[in-house]
Amino acid sequence: MGSLSKMVMGICAGLLLAACSEDFGPDQHGRKVTADSLDGQWLVINYWAEWCAPCRTEIPELNALAKSLEGKGARVIGVNFDGLQGEDLKHATDTFDIQFTVLAQDPAPRFALPHNDALPVTYIIDEHGKLRERLLGEQTAAGLQAHLQRLRGQ
Repeated sequence: MGSLSKMVMGICAGLLLAACSEDFGPDQHGRKVTADSLDGQWLVINYWAEWCAPCRTEIPELNALAKSLEGKGARVIGVNFDGLQGEDLKHATDTFDIQFTVLAQDPAPRFALPHNDALPVTYIIDEHGKLRERLLGEQTAAGLQAHLQRLRGQ
């Protein structure tokens, strides 16, 4: 392989790695969510909306799950389906008493998540950033914990 080919391959590899380590953007409080804070962990990504009744009853379950996962290599992340930003996002998360991180930017492209029109929908992403499960409908903390344990081989 010529030196030009090696250089092009090196640049491409560097760009791919850089794209993987890009930050996730701001959360509902305007704080930057860094790649370092989420990469290498299992993620439970839940899409919700203010108009979604099952989302409202699911949020306390997600709050409980988030608390139980602290320090265990897994995180609950929320995404507002309607793309609320700034003060609108903060107001909605305060109204719903969401206690876990809610991303202002949709992470779907980063994880190649399939588009879904039904809510709520929850995706489980493994520590390598691979989609492992898509769960439609309202979830419980115990049910999500069971999915995580099964997928993690525990």
